[in-house]
Amino acid sequence: MDKHEILKLKKEKNALILGHYYQTLDIQLIADFAGDSFDLSKRAKNAEENLIIFCGVKFMAESAKLLSPHKQVMLPNADAGCPMADMITPDIVRTMRAANPNAAVVCYVNSSAETKAECDICVTSSNAVNIVKKLDAREIIFVPDKNLGAWVAQFVPEKKFIFMDGYCPIHHFITADEARAKLSEYPKAKFAVHPECDPSVTALADFVGSTSQIINYCETSDFGEYIIGTEYGVAERLRHYHPDKKFHILTPSLVCPNMKKTSMQDIYNCLTGNYRPENIIELPAELINKANKPLERMLELG
Repeated sequence: MDKHEILKLKKEKNALILGHYYQTLDIQLIADFAGDSFDLSKRAKNAEENLIIFCGVKFMAESAKLLSPHKQVMLPNADAGCPMADMITPDIVRTMRAANPNAAVVCYVNSSAETKAECDICVTSSNAVNIVKKLDAREIIFVPDKNLGAWVAQFVPEKKFIFMDGYCPIHHFITADEARAKLSEYPKAKFAVHPECDPSVTALADFVGSTSQIINYCETSDFGEYIIGTEYGVAERLRHYHPDKKFHILTPSLVCPNMKKTSMQDIYNCLTGNYRPENIIELPAELINKANKPLERMLELG
């Protein structure tokens, strides 16, 4: 697929192309903006364009629609989902809330619009610690990611946390033994890891942070060699923009198959009208109003 044809169509259609850092490098490079999921949703909200082509997974495109209900938001590959987002449902939230009536329900943005609608506030991996500290509640129901929740909890020991057994399948199954082996292979490298990893892995890291925080750490630090403990697209991006530094992916299994489903052809199809109805993100007005509240509260506190 010719990228120049996509760029020409994008201009004609007054479209904005957003690409998550876990997308393949060709999509990151053709996007108007590459970034973390919620940062891209804010880009969509603030953009002049009324057609948003969100190259990511479904919950991300939904978040963009929640913040920009009057814009057309498209997910180029309608089959791109998120297993962690699927682990948490509105019923699970309601059950946990009933069992812990004094707790605030904090929901990772990696969740469906229906789940967000049942929660008190949303967080990202970069602002979760700051936001949880600001909440008045002394008890926190944190869903769905137990690893991110455990990372947050260590910085807020004065609060009680209730977790569910949710996790990112790509990050969660990385082991401390794999991390130690990589550190032994590259003893001079700094180890940067995502908080969606198991606590036994984050404990070995030189830096723990969100995708964008990891990229910023690697770009601005003076070190010349890094082990990247998050999805392969991050290492691919860093190698492209910083050929003077070395970047080693922690393990070849750090590839999200859902993030890799989107192709340049999918983007082209969105711009030419050759798409499925499922590619258009449609949410009922009542759901938008309800699910938008925890997102807006996050923006207020974050």
